[in-house]
Amino acid sequence: MPFADFQKSTAGAALPPGLGGPLRALWLDAAGRWDEAHEAAQAAGGADGAWVHAYLHRKEGDEMNAGYWYARAGQPAATGGLAAEWEAIARALLAKL
Repeated sequence: MPFADFQKSTAGAALPPGLGGPLRALWLDAAGRWDEAHEAAQAAGGADGAWVHAYLHRKEGDEMNAGYWYARAGQPAATGGLAAEWEAIARALLAKL
């Protein structure tokens, strides 16, 4: 799925079919459903799930917890804007599809 389509889909009421856990978590976050996004990221596991998990904790302002999850993901701790980070993660995960 192209990034533009994924991003547009977040304005809809239903998740696009076939999204894996990390992308599902990003979609839920963009839809304003942080708690569900957090649950999806936790359930996803793996480096991609940890990366989204880190982003979500950074978004909530828990830098220490975010740092733990960035390390688990093998990613450097983000320092830029949250929207830019969300896009970077989404693009990276969509490129794997």
